[in-house]
Amino acid sequence: MFGGGLSNRTTNDGAPLRILMASRATLFTGPGGDTVQILKTADGLRALGCHVDISVESEPAVEGYDVVHLFNLTRPQQTYSQALTARKHGIPVALSTIYVDYREVDRIARGPLQRIFFQLLPSSTAEYMKMIARALVNREADKGTMLVLLKGFRSAQRTLIQMCAVLLPNSESEARRVRRDFPESQKSLVRLVPHAVDPVLFDLEKAAPIEEFKDCVLCVGRIERRKCQLELVQAVKGTHLKLVLIGKPGPNNLAYFEQIKREMGDNVTIIDHIDQTELPRYYASCKVHALVSWMETAGLSTLEAGNMGANVVITNRGDTQDTFVDLAYYCEPDSVESVRAALLAAHNAPSTPFLRERILANYTWDRAAAATLAAYREILSLADSHRSAPGATST
Repeated sequence: MFGGGLSNRTTNDGAPLRILMASRATLFTGPGGDTVQILKTADGLRALGCHVDISVESEPAVEGYDVVHLFNLTRPQQTYSQALTARKHGIPVALSTIYVDYREVDRIARGPLQRIFFQLLPSSTAEYMKMIARALVNREADKGTMLVLLKGFRSAQRTLIQMCAVLLPNSESEARRVRRDFPESQKSLVRLVPHAVDPVLFDLEKAAPIEEFKDCVLCVGRIERRKCQLELVQAVKGTHLKLVLIGKPGPNNLAYFEQIKREMGDNVTIIDHIDQTELPRYYASCKVHALVSWMETAGLSTLEAGNMGANVVITNRGDTQDTFVDLAYYCEPDSVESVRAALLAAHNAPSTPFLRERILANYTWDRAAAATLAAYREILSLADSHRSAPGATST
């Protein structure tokens, strides 16, 4: 359990609002965008006066909390167990859905046998099989995994939605995807909490550029097939562009990483995962940030780079256009030609303040925390109303 500070935001009885954020077991050992989202949201809530703890247990100790906040509908093996635990103790659950659709990458971008396999299976069955593979290969099996195996993957997702008092997607596009795949969510309270950026950390005025990487194309993210770093490497071949990849390969993408290293030329540099506090210097150095994945909600690294004045190239898949509207250079993730054209256009274009202005106005962690706290207040108010309604019984 990871603790947080107290301040002056209180419940009706005068005590600080107590929040437990619960997430995957590998949240800190295998950090990703959700790690940043959880830590920054927790910091923002603490600044608003809440007490926030973070747990990575499948059955966290939830007693004494006002709200349990969970993350990830796509992979419910721990989220489902955590929701059951919260409901058992009568504590309302908020869920940041982080719901993505990997069907396209599974059916197009994998190896020949895997493509056939995934083309024949419904998406829920494919995710069920991937969960089993992760449990066996990466030793990710725990009680939560066993519960989902017994319940069924899609059934666990549906029940998870029904157990939640509020769903918190990042965008309207993600909310539509949840409603499309889970009709039961039509009855759910839904409140948007967009991805965000820390404008204090990612401040162009304070970061000293790295001369070696001046005007480079930068890509920050875990190296894996669905993020299409190989297409980036191929796209900069034969051009004047310098490409810098920052990230380490996922455990199931080591062969993909080796393929990238075989393809890369002298104009490509790979840097292992670095601490977030070191990233501003790299963003300050790049002319373009590129994230050309098969699927992105918004892309935290793209927001960070955009806030530091970079032109951004991003996939046209997922929810990116909700965030970046006409202020990004979009590309097809499986087309090297499309990626190259977007990179060259972005690199040749002057930098403008418009994306940064949009990010600062709409996508900061302070705003995300305020929206999250408003959702907590709403579900607690609804719970109070339900308890005080005539004929209501206490739990």
